[in-house]
Amino acid sequence: MKQTIQGFFLAGTLVLGGAALAQDKAQGKGAAKGAATADVRGFIIPTDEKAFLERLHYTNLKEIKLGQLAQQNGMSPEVKAFGDQMVRDHTSADQRLMTLAQGRGLKLADMPKGMNDAEKKVMAADKANQEKLQALKGAAFDSCYMSLMVGDHDETLGKMMAGRQTLTANAELTTMLDEASQNVTRHREHAYAVLGKLSPQGMGAGGTGGDMKGTSPSGAGTTGPGHTGGHMGTGTTGSGGTTGSGTAAPGTTGSGTAAPGTTGSGAQQPKK
Repeated sequence: MKQTIQGFFLAGTLVLGGAALAQDKAQGKGAAKGAATADVRGFIIPTDEKAFLERLHYTNLKEIKLGQLAQQNGMSPEVKAFGDQMVRDHTSADQRLMTLAQGRGLKLADMPKGMNDAEKKVMAADKANQEKLQALKGAAFDSCYMSLMVGDHDETLGKMMAGRQTLTANAELTTMLDEASQNVTRHREHAYAVLGKLSPQGMGAGGTGGDMKGTSPSGAGTTGPGHTGGHMGTGTTGSGGTTGSGTAAPGTTGSGTAAPGTTGSGAQQPKK
């Protein structure tokens, strides 16, 4: 139990300054000169097809690496199985993406250059997240990894939706995004369900899924810049979003609204 609780503390700190990043995204701060971008409900994406595909490729590679790590460091059979699914599904998705890119004569970089200050911060946070997860084992790894998966898939889905509305000239890309968005939605829902089962004493009953950066376009959180705060109703860590999470189940600890970069306070609900 102690290790699991420590995991929830670490999950809340895996991505620091999430609200600031979301605000930078929404405002397009630090955009490179001459870089054409589109802002769709707070998600900033490049309008260049090659640059957009590079970011999907980068995401696939990231999820594959983290999925492999889940199979090595995780303790819960469900977490290990989820990691295996991420490796298989994102490998398949990336193969299709690379085939599309090659058919259009595009060579994609594994690590795209950040198009603005906000994206550079997100990529730096991705690297830090992987390093933190590499150092965790067992229950602490499980809770942190699954928290990250909820937020990551929220972010990925939002970018795909933005690409679907912006890059409409390529019918093959549009079809791929439609199908990939359905898979990402299923991944997000699966991650949320697994995280809820990991929560001690049913703490996952409240909150909005503990997404740690970006928005929650899948409908589980608040749509628009920033994201719903709180981590699965634990009351230990505020995510720094603009909105606090939902009330936890009776007898558990609910999270409170947190100011950007601060720790949210929990409110004890009376037992019925």
